[in-house]
Formats: sequence, C-alpha cells, structure tokens
Amino acid sequence: MVSMLFDIERTLNPFGVYEEMRRSHPVYRDPLRRNWNVFCYEEVQRVLSDTSIFSSRFSGDYAGDVDAPFAASIISTDPPRHRQLRSLVTQAFTPRAVDALAPRISAIVEELLDGAASRGRMDAIGDLGYPLPVIVIAEMLGIPSQDREKFKRWSDFTVQTANFGTEIEYERFMGSEMMEMGMYFLNMIEQRRQEPGDDLITGLLNASVDGEQLSQIELLGFCVLLLVAGNETTTNLIGNAVQCFAEHPEAWEELRAQPDLLPQAIEEVLRYRSPVQAMFRVSKSEVELNGQRIPAQSSVIAWIGSANHDEAVFAEPERFDIQRAPNKHLAFGNGIHYCLGAPLARLEARIALEAMLERFGGFALEEGFVPRRPPSLIVYGLKELPVEFRG
Repeated sequence: MVSMLFDIERTLNPFGVYEEMRRSHPVYRDPLRRNWNVFCYEEVQRVLSDTSIFSSRFSGDYAGDVDAPFAASIISTDPPRHRQLRSLVTQAFTPRAVDALAPRISAIVEELLDGAASRGRMDAIGDLGYPLPVIVIAEMLGIPSQDREKFKRWSDFTVQTANFGTEIEYERFMGSEMMEMGMYFLNMIEQRRQEPGDDLITGLLNASVDGEQLSQIELLGFCVLLLVAGNETTTNLIGNAVQCFAEHPEAWEELRAQPDLLPQAIEEVLRYRSPVQAMFRVSKSEVELNGQRIPAQSSVIAWIGSANHDEAVFAEPERFDIQRAPNKHLAFGNGIHYCLGAPLARLEARIALEAMLERFGGFALEEGFVPRRPPSLIVYGLKELPVEFRG
C-alpha cells in the first residue's frame, strides 16, 4: 500500500492509484510519513471545509520567520483571522476587477502566440502557460519585468519543496531560495512605503484590519502566496488544457464547432487534470472519517485529484467530457479557503484557449515527446509540452 502512495508522486497518471485507494483504503495512514490520506469526494470535501475540526495551521510556531512566509499567509490561517485577512484582497479578485484585466491579458496572449504561430509549433508551457500568469501577477504586484525569471524560479522551488503536515521537518521550507525570495519582497514592501504606486503591494500597505495595519510578515505572506498561487495554478491549468485537447482531438473539434462550450470545457479540465492534486490540514481533535478514527493533531492530506475522479459523484470519471454537467469538482478547494484567484485563473485560461481556437485549426503532441512532471506532491502539470499546429 505504501508503494502505491509513492506511485502517486512518480507517475504521470495517478488516477488508477486513486481508484484503487478509494476502493480499498479510502482513509489510509501512511506508516512512513505518518500522515492520514483521504481519497473519496465526501471526505475530501469535509476535510477542506470543516474548519471546526481541520486546521490550516500546518507550520507550527514559525509564523514570524521571514523564511517561512506561508505560515503567515491566509492559506495557513484559521478563522477569525482568516476572514480578516481574506477581506483585504477580495476586492482585487472580484469578477469586476478581474474582468478589467481582460484587455491586458488578451494583448499578452496575442503577443505570445505571434511567435508560436510563426514557428508552426510551441511549447505550451514555456511559450504560453508559464509567461502569461507570471506577467499578469507581476504587473499586479508592481514587479519590474526584468525580475520575472526570479518569480518562476522561486515559485518552482516552493511547490517542489513543500510537503505535508506538522511532522514534516521545517528545514524543508528553508534555504537560500526561500530567503532570497523573502528578502526581495521585503525590499519591495519598503520601496512601496517610500514611494507608493498603483499596485497590490501598495494597496495592502494601506489596508487595515479592525483599525490595525498588516504586520510585515503578513504582508510578506500575501506576496509569496500571490506569486505561487497566481503562477502555478494558471500555468498548469493552461498546460493541462492543451494536453487534454491534444490527447482528445475530437473534443477540440467539438469546441471549435461550439465555442460557447469553452467555460464548461475549462471546468472539465479542472476536474480531469486538477492543477492542485492535494491540500493538507491538521486535525484539531479526534475525528472519524469513513470508519477510521483520526487522532487529534494528525497531519491529513485531502487528495483533490482523487475526489474529482470519484465514481460516486462523477459518471464515467475517466472520460474527458467537455459537456459534463453538473461538474461539482473541488479543483479550487472548498469552503473558506476556496481559491481567491479562481476567477483570474479561469479568465486567463479562457482568453488563451479562445485565441488558440481562432488561430489554429488543431494541434498534436510533437512526435517522440516524453512527458516529465515536476517533483511535487501538490501541483499537477508538465515541465514542457511541445505541440505542432495543424490546419
């Protein structure tokens, strides 16, 4: 059974392992990592949403450390502080605020695809999926364009070293990369104190919660979370969409014939190949899930990628169906920690795919391509995805 959990990390197609775990061990304690793993939709949804039992405070007592910024971010915060922190950035991600970004996103997409069209091929990750969200979130934060490569390096490091639960050594989060990222954002915050701008960092500096401004470490936590969430989720959503359509050309033809299906198609990509495969929590008290008693203070992994293929909720879950309805996937989480940037990720994916529909009749994976997945438990996506345009 332990080997099956390691297969989830290694394989490009973990869904068979998920199916076996849902059938035989829907709630399972990994004796090596000493954490609990939850695989079925109902239990995953509860772990993600029941804040009375499951805490997001996985980072111990390190919430004041510059090199542990996630510990002070909203993703690692429970009520009532979570509500206070989330309210500060909600306005930046309302549908109206996100829609206002559409013209700029469209311009970026067109510029990126111009180069790809001239070559007749592209790396859907390197040429589109990666640069688009990096440019968008960097501009929102007011980051100079010459520093965008640092963004990608820091983001990759964060998702590849992050693991699950209170029993994972804190040192996994430390090192030169994390310190460099923290110091960079601290310098940016100080610059905005001296010279305010029209950007999200300035907005956070001016914001207050119950009359109190954010602490420096809370500001840093916001910056790092926005960097990683704004980059990785959208990069992998776009890349996973292109992979799905390359593997299912009939679905691309269906979408070309009925472009109004694009929003539904994006939701199916989110379900079928969820950019975030798992989230972690810590049990505040003893709790029973699917007949298993989980002790208090246990690390719990909610396998979103498995829940989104649960045959008890989704008919024919292994079928990629762009007309699937309803589609109650958990790709963006559930409850108070539902992904703040979900509207932005959906918008960027929609604009990118609309442009591809208009420009390219079809595409196929480059012959001889061997897919590689980054070494991360959390995110699901490919390192590169070379496709050739047809028609």
